[in-house]
Amino acid sequence: MFAKAFRVKSNTAIKGSDRRKLRADVTAAFTTLGTDQVNELIPGKEELSIVKLYTHKGDSVTVYASAGNPILFELEKNLYPTVYTLWSYPDLLPTFTTWPLVLEKLVGGADLMLPGLVVPPAGLPRVQKGDLCAVALVGNRAPVAIGVAAMSTAEMLAAGLKGRGFSLLHTYQDHLWQSGDKSSPPAIAPPVLDATDVSEEKVRGDMRALALQGEVEGNGEPHRLHGERPLPDASEDGSTGDPSQDLADSKSLQEQMDDLLQQCFLHALKCRVRKADLPLLTSTFLGSHMFSCCPEGQQLDIKKSSYKKLSKFLQHMQQEEIVQVKELSRGVESIVAVDWKHPRIASFIIPEPSPNPQTVQEGSREQPYHPPDVRAFYCVPTSMSLLFRESGHRKGSTLEASEVRATIIDYIKKNDLVDANNKNLVKLDPVLCDCILERNEQHTVLKLPWDSLLSRCFEKLQPAYQVTFPGQEPIVKKGKISPIDITLAQRSYNKKVTVVRNLEAYGLDPSSVASILQKRCQASTSVTAVPGVKDGLQVQIQGNQIHHLGQLLLEEYGLPRKHIQGLEKAPKPVKK
Repeated sequence: MFAKAFRVKSNTAIKGSDRRKLRADVTAAFTTLGTDQVNELIPGKEELSIVKLYTHKGDSVTVYASAGNPILFELEKNLYPTVYTLWSYPDLLPTFTTWPLVLEKLVGGADLMLPGLVVPPAGLPRVQKGDLCAVALVGNRAPVAIGVAAMSTAEMLAAGLKGRGFSLLHTYQDHLWQSGDKSSPPAIAPPVLDATDVSEEKVRGDMRALALQGEVEGNGEPHRLHGERPLPDASEDGSTGDPSQDLADSKSLQEQMDDLLQQCFLHALKCRVRKADLPLLTSTFLGSHMFSCCPEGQQLDIKKSSYKKLSKFLQHMQQEEIVQVKELSRGVESIVAVDWKHPRIASFIIPEPSPNPQTVQEGSREQPYHPPDVRAFYCVPTSMSLLFRESGHRKGSTLEASEVRATIIDYIKKNDLVDANNKNLVKLDPVLCDCILERNEQHTVLKLPWDSLLSRCFEKLQPAYQVTFPGQEPIVKKGKISPIDITLAQRSYNKKVTVVRNLEAYGLDPSSVASILQKRCQASTSVTAVPGVKDGLQVQIQGNQIHHLGQLLLEEYGLPRKHIQGLEKAPKPVKK
């Protein structure tokens, strides 16, 4: 349905009454969702918009978007979840599995044929004709498509898994997905099955029967999609042949990572964090304290735990009233309180160190600091929405510079706006005139060179940026990211001090940086509030210490020079 670009008719904020009605409709349509889950999906105060659009086939669709991502869409008074919603609630719909090679066909608009299904050990989910279903790939339970069953499960088996199985409505990588943040499916492990619930011999017998039936009806060769591989046999890949055992092993690894995560968390709180360190950035707590408490020979990887993200783990610890986490600045969380008398911290026994522990030098880290990934984006304002509408982008969509150029060039070529006599000039249609020209230019400027046109478009777009900290979800903010600012200030008795600001934006804890610089520069340091900035902190070091700061930020922390301003004020080396 969304394999090709759609046309947006309107985009409006949802009213309070419509929000309540939508909650009721979601509760009625998806009975497995609890009240808390419905409230989480349809939040009470966060931005929620209604987008009315027409698909390339002319169908009228209503899309509900939250925080920039489409979460639901309505077609002919039926409500459907998007892949973004299914990634948060993977068990919302009956899920069928297919091979990764089939996904390319589905994204192109093809329906899912039954030969492309993978039969799991527990058998196919039981559905009736017309039921809404999800489609996932082998090895990952995160759905990549949703569709309507073309026949019941019994009819699928009776047909020998041949014919059309599902009429697909929406897929990962289609234009509806592209209207969101374009994130990839999360890694969700397949469900763990109890061996007593599945008769392996019965399943293998059913699969052999299906294969034989396919061979008889297909002249000795089972029918498969183009490019699809046959089902692997246990004797070929060398596996044990016991799927329940493999799943149990996978679960045990996840449980081990959960145990290691909690051990490092409690160890860090008991031995490394003090009351004077609070508030403490969660990224600093992870990088400087939790990683340092990881036993030798083991590696802490939150993505391999059941929590997947540090923020979810800390929320769970907050529910147990061990810590209190707050968002002191937008998009950046900090630990503001710790209950050191909590039974779990008090009863935690510190693991014995290894016989030959490695000595950690002063100011160094066992787990190196990883600078955040900062990427520049552009937001589509209302004044430019007409130009980007044909490509499926709407007001508020974030695009990289290359996507902006590609969209503008595609629009110009589709509308045949390149001047026939001079290929370097572009004719301005009404949409381009409204988007990029000033009022006094509307009737005088008819053509523009390519470079002038593109530069004008970029000037009209709103700058934005995305910051991704290790182990955390990306944070998108409007405007341009402020660099780390290093300045020299004059104090009483003509003394100079070095002042560093905006360290928190790059995941650096001002208190930790001050402590390192105090030892390295052999000078007094202090952390104070930034005048006129709410919750902003700055580090002051006695003397001109910009040279030491440059070494710390550039060489040890690996921050790009473009994100630091003021390094040119470092004292020049004395000539001998």
